Amino acid sequence: MTDRYEGSFYGRRKGKPLSPTRTRLMEEELPRLSLDLDTPAPADLRSLFDVTVDEVCLEVGFGGGEHLLHRARENPSVGYIGIEPFVGSMAKVVTAVTEAGLRNIRLYDDDAVNVLDWLPEASLDMAYQLYPDPWPKKRHWKRRFINEKNLDRYARVLKPGHQFRFASDIDTYVDWTLRHCRDHAAFEWTAETASDWKEPWANWPGTRYEAKAIRENRVPRYLTFLRV
Repeated sequence: MTDRYEGSFYGRRKGKPLSPTRTRLMEEELPRLSLDLDTPAPADLRSLFDVTVDEVCLEVGFGGGEHLLHRARENPSVGYIGIEPFVGSMAKVVTAVTEAGLRNIRLYDDDAVNVLDWLPEASLDMAYQLYPDPWPKKRHWKRRFINEKNLDRYARVLKPGHQFRFASDIDTYVDWTLRHCRDHAAFEWTAETASDWKEPWANWPGTRYEAKAIRENRVPRYLTFLRV
């Protein structure tokens, strides 16, 4: 089954049926963890979390959640907002958050543009987009999340002087992102040497998708852009 959503999300939302345990956790815990976009966003996003945090970061399309969960465990004083429309991936993260008792994660299970439009201006300390759907066929490139309009969204919600991080193993998407960010007045690529984009960021946990890409001889690239 394929669902088409207005905005930026294209593709499947559902895969294999969830186990009874994950079904129950999705019903009981996801509402508690989810952002409520029907109410105005707080001026200070730190108030979204029921534990004291010093910063708030966003990950759009967290997939299996490896990076999101690693960062949340590694940095308990940082609040993380994770967005993922795929039901199986969301269920995996809801289960992990519940079992670990993590209190510095909030979630959203629909189109990321809804959250980006809801967030206050200059409210995020960092944003990640890691291995987004590359839409490799040229006729589908217009579906890629990185575009002028969505970079406008990122630029609005990121604090000046803070980072937007992007990773992909698809050369055409890496080039696409570099070109779009180069042409956007709000972003500046920070790379000074090849290692700055060939090597991952500090304390990088890797992801399931990245491991698959490496097995299939695709080379990941790690781009860091500064919100100027």
